[in-house]
Amino acid sequence: MITLTDQAVEKVASMLSDADEGKLLRVFIEPGGCSGFEYGMSIDFPKESDHQGEFSKVGYAVCSESVDYLKGSEIHFDDGLSGKGFEIRNPNAESTCGCGKSFS
Repeated sequence: MITLTDQAVEKVASMLSDADEGKLLRVFIEPGGCSGFEYGMSIDFPKESDHQGEFSKVGYAVCSESVDYLKGSEIHFDDGLSGKGFEIRNPNAESTCGCGKSFS
């Protein structure tokens, strides 16, 4: 359903190594941002209604309300000089804001 770049896998795996056992990457959208919807991510325990998956041994969950919006998305992590942190590359977004944190 979603993929992660090598840089994102490395960063999320590092974050999960410090988390309680059973937690995984949660990816979701919520109303807000300058384009209508805003991306969100957290390290959390999965919920019964989540759609769960694994990519390169990194477990993730997408809340059921966000699945259709995030299908086919790629998560990237950039920590370079002008690094933005996590970035979601979403093929379903009709438009995105300049910061890349929201879409419509």
